Amino acid sequence: MRVRALPRVVRVSTAAAARSATLRDAVGLGMAVGMYGVAFGAAAVGAGLDPWQALAMSALMFTGASQFALVGVLGAGGGALAAVGSALLLGSRNTVYGVRLAPLLAPRGWLRRTAAAHWVIDETTAMAVAAPDRELGRLAFWVTGATIYLGWNATTLVGALGAGALGETAQAALDSIVPAAFLALLWPRLRRTAAHPRVQRRVALGGAVVALAMTPVVPAGVQVVLAVVAVVLAGRPRRTGGEGAA
Repeated sequence: MRVRALPRVVRVSTAAAARSATLRDAVGLGMAVGMYGVAFGAAAVGAGLDPWQALAMSALMFTGASQFALVGVLGAGGGALAAVGSALLLGSRNTVYGVRLAPLLAPRGWLRRTAAAHWVIDETTAMAVAAPDRELGRLAFWVTGATIYLGWNATTLVGALGAGALGETAQAALDSIVPAAFLALLWPRLRRTAAHPRVQRRVALGGAVVALAMTPVVPAGVQVVLAVVAVVLAGRPRRTGGEGAA
């Protein structure tokens, strides 16, 4: 009897270990990413927004790259249309993520569907897709999303309120927050251990070159739109010998 029960015990133990690992990774990633909300809150106030406006953006928009793009354009003196356009372009990738995740999550009820759509971001998608099976993928998505959402909004408020108490020198230093935060988010995707590192570097270089070249000659925010075109072209897969080159 003990011999026959052993495989079941092993399976239960393995499943429990996989679930614990998924929870650990999801919470760990969520806490790390959530800390970027401090930078966003400070940058938003530095760009002229009120703390409540920064918090509303984090609660309702909840896509870091788009939020940083919006306040970055406003802080550089760009108009509202350019700021919103930049944010929408960067956020459009979440639609593609949603199409990929819909069959995996299959949320039931309008509340779950709304929450799932709101939490479709880079990190939740990566965690869900990387999970070994569908059940763990769902767990990774929801735990990562909840952890980031709570942390991001809490630290946004901290950053926004703290930025209001800073002096002029510290306020001037806030100009570096947006590019520094973008670089921190981008760097892991450029390492050799990342998926398709050559494509990632080609995309980053193409967008950076276009954005830097256009900055002196176009209104603030327009260079982001132009950089998106370069990113699309640079990121197109190239085929050699019948296989896609990374």
